[in-house]
Amino acid sequence: MSELINNREQMTEERTERLAMLKQIFIDLHNGKNPAEVKAQFDKEIGKINVEEISQLPHDFIEEEGMTTAEVKRLYNLHTEIFKGSIQEKVRYQHPEDEPGHPVHTFKMENQEVAKLIKDRLQVHLAQFAEEDSSENVYKLMEDTNLLLDIDKHYSRKENLIFPYLEKYGIYGPTNMMWRIDDFIRDGIKDVRKKLGSYDGDKQAIIEGTQFCMKELLEMIYREENILFPMALQNFTEDEWVKIAHESDEIGFCLIAPAAGWKPERKAIGEKAISEGFIKMETGILSLKQLELLLNHLPVDITFIDHEDVVRYFSHGKERIFARTKAVIGRTVQNCHPPRSVHVVEELLSDFKAGKKDSEDFWIKVKDKFVYIRYFAVRDENGGYVGTLEFTQNISPIKELDGEKRILA
Repeated sequence: MSELINNREQMTEERTERLAMLKQIFIDLHNGKNPAEVKAQFDKEIGKINVEEISQLPHDFIEEEGMTTAEVKRLYNLHTEIFKGSIQEKVRYQHPEDEPGHPVHTFKMENQEVAKLIKDRLQVHLAQFAEEDSSENVYKLMEDTNLLLDIDKHYSRKENLIFPYLEKYGIYGPTNMMWRIDDFIRDGIKDVRKKLGSYDGDKQAIIEGTQFCMKELLEMIYREENILFPMALQNFTEDEWVKIAHESDEIGFCLIAPAAGWKPERKAIGEKAISEGFIKMETGILSLKQLELLLNHLPVDITFIDHEDVVRYFSHGKERIFARTKAVIGRTVQNCHPPRSVHVVEELLSDFKAGKKDSEDFWIKVKDKFVYIRYFAVRDENGGYVGTLEFTQNISPIKELDGEKRILA
């Protein structure tokens, strides 16, 4: 027995030492050590690495003040280069992700379509454009970039469905970094499309922008399939995958639809029935069912964040302006926003908590909608901060109103 205990202690000690070496290697990389030297050191001292170890690597450098976008991209790409060929997947005896319709199966099918789009169309059309920037070749590239924009659905499902569950298991670093790169890719595609839409003869800008998008898209496919998805499969329960599959439809899919409706071998979990209990309020009594239907029939989207910045509720109307999934419930609001906009959220909540503000309004254009976004500090009878209410409405129809329409009319 003592021998077993000693063996366990030795294994724990070895894992601790190995993780310490890994962390130091990557700290050296972030501090400017030659990447070739870091790679050689990694191969010599570590050799193979698994997704569990990757999840424990330090990623807080990404939040350092003053770090430029270019530097974030550079470091993240260096991470990928060091990992390539060294990731060792944990042995699993069941592979549900191979079943058509499983969320990971769908993600991988989408990745195949994106890679095919790049190889069969984008690379070919970019070469033709480089040879001759005719209006026809500009139009071909414009069509390709429009298709590439569909990647937003793929990334949105990843960010709103996969990331929250990883955070539930205490895995934050890879998700924060990956979301930033997702945004860089989205912005890159939009920038190329904008330049193509008003092409002014700057051929090199189009070539470089398109090459950047292709490279980053393919790198992200590698990161997802070799790091992110194995990490999720290693941690998520079957119930969680069922929920992810169930909520994916609301966000949509990239270039293709799921191959099938996935159902695990056991019966999939169902939605819990809403209690028939009643809630007594100051100005009336409603059943839970009535209250939910009432909130879902409001011509606005509402979200409530509690005093600890945790998302506790959102309404579920017929046409939501921004995608929401049930996976965000119980998640901090900071982790529900792209990293580049978190500071705005933090500042607003800080002002609400300090009593400096009671509300804040924003308005933006989203495709054919003019969206009015309002935030209200929710306070109790003693003025104590209870949380924040987000109120979102498409006011395009309201802006078009003219004259009068009386109820009797």
